[in-house]
Amino acid sequence: MNSFTFRRRVFLASVSTGFTSYVLAEVESSQGGEYRFGHCMLSIADCRRRIELEFSLSTARARRQSLAKLDLLIEVLNSFREALVREAQLIAGYEGGGKGTRTKKGKS
Repeated sequence: MNSFTFRRRVFLASVSTGFTSYVLAEVESSQGGEYRFGHCMLSIADCRRRIELEFSLSTARARRQSLAKLDLLIEVLNSFREALVREAQLIAGYEGGGKGTRTKKGKS
C-alpha cells in the first residue's frame, strides 16, 4: 500500500451544482529519501475532462525540472487570477452602470 506524505482532494464547485470538478494532489513518501520513484501527481478535473501532471523526483535533474514546472504553474495561475479579478470587476462595473451609457448596435 502506498504511503503518502501529502494527499488532498478538493472539489472546485459546491455540491449543489452537481459538477465533479476537483483538484487531487498526491506526493508519495520517499521513505526517508530511500525511494525516489514515488507517485507525485497533480490531477485537475472539470466535468468529463481530466489532466494529470507528473512531478518526477527520480534524478537530480528531474527534481529541478519538477520544481521549475510547479513554480511556473503557480506563477501562471496567480497571473490568471489577477486578470480574471480585473475583468470580473470591469464587467460588474459595466453592469452596474458605472461606465457611461450603453447603446445598442447601430443606435446612439
